[in-house]
Amino acid sequence: MTDGYDSEFLAASLPLPRPSGDVRDLAYPRFTVLLAPERRFAAVTGVNIDGAQLREVPRTGDWRLDPRIDADEQAGPEVYSRNDLDRGHLVRRRDPGWGDPEEARDATEATFFYTNAAPQAAGFNQSKELWLGLEDHVLAYAETTDQRISVFTAPVLGDADPPYRGIRVPLQFWKIAAWHAPGGLAAAGFVLDQTDLVDTSQGVLAVPPLGAFRTFQVPIGDIPGLTGIDLGPLPAADVLDQAAARPEGWRTLTGPADIIV
Repeated sequence: MTDGYDSEFLAASLPLPRPSGDVRDLAYPRFTVLLAPERRFAAVTGVNIDGAQLREVPRTGDWRLDPRIDADEQAGPEVYSRNDLDRGHLVRRRDPGWGDPEEARDATEATFFYTNAAPQAAGFNQSKELWLGLEDHVLAYAETTDQRISVFTAPVLGDADPPYRGIRVPLQFWKIAAWHAPGGLAAAGFVLDQTDLVDTSQGVLAVPPLGAFRTFQVPIGDIPGLTGIDLGPLPAADVLDQAAARPEGWRTLTGPADIIV
């Protein structure tokens, strides 16, 4: 089963956002990675999640290179060894794990390709836990409608990202969750900033002891300016635009209660 992201998964068609540059289009079970070969990381990932059919699948699978593309186009194990970098799942392990048990297992194991990883500074704290749980929070809300959600996640491949072991470490990540609400397509956008945690100036990754992941809910219309990616109908579906009292600028999140959906 290698079907990739389904643009017809929600009630309204929602195409996978595409960057303007060269990418490798890699389909996996229920998700797709658009890999930027010159950066060796994903420029876009998109996954379909059926909340009504999610399964608790045992954690299986090992990190591995995707044999469909050259190894030098992927950020492999050498990036993550002997340092304070985590292999950060872009499509989370549990997101495609729904439906038939065998298919759910195969889909979760596919999230362990290095094409679906990007370096995140190690050490969980409240902000990072919040980032990892954003889909859960939005999915719980979406279950009041059609119980389906599509999520797009990737690093911001910025010019200021510091060099390290033949790659440049992304300083920011973006995420958009989209679902079908009673009024039509709805979406929420988020940015994680790990700038304060990344220091490659001494040739090895260092983590300042008082650094923090910062997580924001942001106007989706701001994300193309960060990434150069066409988001299609998503900015017009932003729940921040529909909020009765729309917050100005980026909204700092300290917990799920801060999220506007």
